[in-house]
Amino acid sequence: MIDSQEKTLNQGVEEVKLPEEATSNATSTGDKAEVKAETAETAAENLNEPAETQPKNEIENLAAKVYSSKKEILERLKAIVDSDENPVKAEIDHLKTAFYKLHFADREAQQKAYLEAGGDPEKYQVLPDEDEESFKAEMTIIKEKRQKAFLALEEEKQENLKKKEAIIEKIKGMATTPEEANKNFPELKALQQEWKEIKTIPAEKANELWRNYQLYVEQFYDLLNLNREAREYDFKKNLEKKTKLCEAAEKLADEEDIISAFHQLQELHQEYRETGPVAKDLREQVWTRFKAASTVINKRHQQHFEALRSREEENLTKKTALCEKVEELAKQENKSASDWEKRTKEIIGIQQEWKGIGFAPQKMNVKIFERFRAACDEFFNRKGEFFKEMKAQFAENTEKKKALVEKAQALTNSTEWKATSDKLIALQKEWKTIGMVPKKIGDQLWNDFLAACNHFFEARNAVHADSHNEERENLSKKNEIIAQLKELAESAKEGVQEKVQQLTDQYNKIGHVPYKEKDKLYKDYHEVLDKLFKDLHINAARKRVDNFRNNLKKVADRGADALDNERGKLMRRFEQLKQEINTYENNLGFLNISSKKGNSLIDDMNRRIQKLKDDMEEVKQKIKAIDAENK
Repeated sequence: MIDSQEKTLNQGVEEVKLPEEATSNATSTGDKAEVKAETAETAAENLNEPAETQPKNEIENLAAKVYSSKKEILERLKAIVDSDENPVKAEIDHLKTAFYKLHFADREAQQKAYLEAGGDPEKYQVLPDEDEESFKAEMTIIKEKRQKAFLALEEEKQENLKKKEAIIEKIKGMATTPEEANKNFPELKALQQEWKEIKTIPAEKANELWRNYQLYVEQFYDLLNLNREAREYDFKKNLEKKTKLCEAAEKLADEEDIISAFHQLQELHQEYRETGPVAKDLREQVWTRFKAASTVINKRHQQHFEALRSREEENLTKKTALCEKVEELAKQENKSASDWEKRTKEIIGIQQEWKGIGFAPQKMNVKIFERFRAACDEFFNRKGEFFKEMKAQFAENTEKKKALVEKAQALTNSTEWKATSDKLIALQKEWKTIGMVPKKIGDQLWNDFLAACNHFFEARNAVHADSHNEERENLSKKNEIIAQLKELAESAKEGVQEKVQQLTDQYNKIGHVPYKEKDKLYKDYHEVLDKLFKDLHINAARKRVDNFRNNLKKVADRGADALDNERGKLMRRFEQLKQEINTYENNLGFLNISSKKGNSLIDDMNRRIQKLKDDMEEVKQKIKAIDAENK
């Protein structure tokens, strides 16, 4: 039913226009025809379409039939082509809409299934569809067939126009005197029947022709001198029929299908105008009732299509927004396969959203879809090119990794442990610089490469197993010495300095430890040494300052200048220490700590600076002691 609505909407059929009822004038003495209007006949003429030979219900059924496959639609098209009947536009439009709905659904389903299955993007192309080519061929034939029917209809309309003009001329000549009117009444009836049997005429002539026909029929009836009883009987029957037509028109207001109600109204108007006149005093009343019922249906029909047009405009706005989204996605730069897959899911989601939106206005419906399809095609074409290039890159990367596997396998049984280790490590670094390859072959290449490397390193490790055991023993010995140093740092015993010196000598004589434990061991050893040396240095400095203070009186006994001379020596020593500290701190800023060796040198430099600062503090305390003695 939607298709038939769209057909009516897009062909620009306006509501039935009902001119005002012809009013009586002073010279009229008989009946006047009630309806002077553009009826269903003229509405059909305005369509400029060949007359439909099938019943209206059958046409509506054909225009609403559901098709499950494109083959079924093609079979129906071929049947129409082979038939002698004129193609029905409503059905042709419906077949076209149904075909492309199935066609695009098949394409999108194939594309989605292909992408989800991880198929080769290079091989995916939108190939010509044989069904679509057949469809276009049949539609071309149908179009030519409809064009021929249209031209034939135009010729028929011209012939019908001439026939009806001839009938009007005959009635005009018959309506001269009451006697002639009474005599020619049977002939009038025959001419009226002939008029009814003549169908379509050119739309631009319909109203004028109908007004002339009604004018002379009314004049004839005004002159007719019939038996009063016969006239009254005729009026009564016409009133009964027109009353039923009014009731039928009023009942259409309750019809849910406004399109069906509108078409039924056209048929009622055809019957109304073919029904003879009623009594003069009832004409205006009956006509007003019928016109009022018609107005209700016409308004509902107009409102229906205004709402439909509004929805179609909303659909166009929504589809335009989706086009803009896809166009924006198609322009975006995708640097990886995951980027493409992410955008693909977004595109497919937008395509699903598109399917849920109804038709746009007919003049834009095809254009907006072509814009949407073009944007989607641009995206998937670019995606195909990307994966085509990626496939070529995969092939190149595969060859590079195969070459590395061969090199690694050639070194598998080497016994040049150091040189071969360096070569294999270099191959491993090079492996990391090579890009991706397809997962299946990539896993196999990696397993082969890893197996070759492991075979060599396992053999090397077996040969060097004894040296590893020795390194673990050295680690145990050095950890034991560190534990003893920590114990000395916690207790203030006599001879700590001598004990520390003995332990450091032992530590330095022990050989290498496992490489992985080297940094931790270094950190633990120097932390405890720093603490011990700091504590020993502070205690010794304090003792030296106390001894210096106790000996100041002996220095003072040698004369007043003795203390000043001693103070001067201390001041020169203080400045010297200060300058050395500045030099070390400046040099510290140039050291590179990115390497472990650089980090170790910085730690040693910091310990030296701290030692100089402690010495400077000791000199400072001695100067203060001299100043106190001078007072």
